[in-house]
Parts: sequence; C-alpha cells; structure tokens
Amino acid sequence: MSAPVPLPRVAWGDPASERKALLVHGLGSSGALMWRYGVALADAGWHATAVDLRGHGTAPRTLDYTLDAYAADIALLAPPSGPWDLALGHSLGGALVTAVAADRPGWTRRIVLVDPAIRLSADDRAAVRAGQEAAFADPTIDAVWTEHPTWHPQDIELKALATRQASRWAIEQTSTQNAEWDVRDAASRLTVPTRIIAADPAVHSIFTHPLSDEVLANPRCSMTVVRDAGHSPHRDDPDATLTALFEALRS
Repeated sequence: MSAPVPLPRVAWGDPASERKALLVHGLGSSGALMWRYGVALADAGWHATAVDLRGHGTAPRTLDYTLDAYAADIALLAPPSGPWDLALGHSLGGALVTAVAADRPGWTRRIVLVDPAIRLSADDRAAVRAGQEAAFADPTIDAVWTEHPTWHPQDIELKALATRQASRWAIEQTSTQNAEWDVRDAASRLTVPTRIIAADPAVHSIFTHPLSDEVLANPRCSMTVVRDAGHSPHRDDPDATLTALFEALRS
C-alpha cells in the first residue's frame, strides 16, 4: 500500500466548539458536497470538517486507490483534543469510516453511515460505473439539473464541479483495484453507536436486504430509511435526512 496523503479540508462552525464532526464524501464527489451536513451541524453548535478524498477535488493524485489506501488517509485525521464526536460517511465514505473505526476503536465516539458501500455486488458495481461514466460524459450544470431537477441549486453546481475536479482515472481505478469490495467484517467489529441512514430501495439504494440484516446483527448498529430518496438522501430529501441525523445524535 502506498503512503498516506494529506487531504484538503473545508469546515463549518466555530473551531472552538467542543463537538467535532468529520464528513467523508462518496465516489466522484467532494468535501464541499457535504455542505448540508456541515451547515446543519454548525447551526447546532458543532464544528464540522469535510475532506476531499485522494483523487477527488483538489486532493493529491496517487497510483493507489484501494479501500485500504483511502482509509489510511482518513485514519490520520483527528481533532487535537481527542477523538471525533461524530464520523459521518456517505457511500464510499461510509465504507472508509467503517474500516477505520473498526480498526481504531478510539477514533470516533459515534458513527453515521449514509447509504454506505459496505459491500458492492456485481450489479451495484455495474450501476456505479454506468453512473460515473455518464457524469464524466457531460459534467455540466445543465446535465446534473436534468438528471436531478429537485436538488438544491448548490448541490447541482457542486456536483458538476466535483465531476470536473475529480480524476477520471482515479474513479475508474477505485473500481478496478477493489475487485473485492467488502467491509462487512469491519462493520461487525464496530463498538460505538452507529446509525445507518439508508436510501429507499424503491428508488435506488446500495444498502438493502440481506446486507442490511447482516450489518444490523451488530447490536451497536441501527437503521433509518429515508423514503422516496435515492442513494444521496441528503440531496433528494434533506429535511428527512437531517431529521434522521439529529435523531441519531440524540439516541
């Protein structure tokens, strides 16, 4: 595995806040696209930090895009005062948060996983590749707007920008280099409260039965489904997603 790389950060809220959150985006996305969570947490008195993963946004480019390499970058991130109070990961980010938290029990006090890529089936992988290929074929605001007309204008603008910023080769290699995409063992070893905010399978979700049943066998894990929302519920239905987030933080 290659050496870890430093990750660019964007933050919301007062840096002096005692409550610190780490936000980790999904494949082909960027730290800036976690703004819904960042703004909501900041308004609730948190300091939230999002990162650009390697090969994404303005992060360094490398040759290694295995899950282990991505996770090694994330593992180095920690507030100066102790563990994260919350580590939140979407999709790929959910897999990475799961892997790091399982191997480093003191890294975070609480986890929220948004439609996490715990295990990708062959059909999941094909759908992800098709989606990424379509995004790179037309990385414009108009194209994103046509595909997602109900999204907030900032999500549309930032999604188009994230696609233009990301390394197409890095995205392709993330699929190629992870022939076995599976962090179920890590999920079984989580020791802190973990809430999965899942998308609606009737729309599109990568965290469904029987995978969800297997992960929920860990008594530290629980799940909320955002009805009528797809793989990015914070863009499809931000109000319901943020309600689920703060319910998790209160539990």
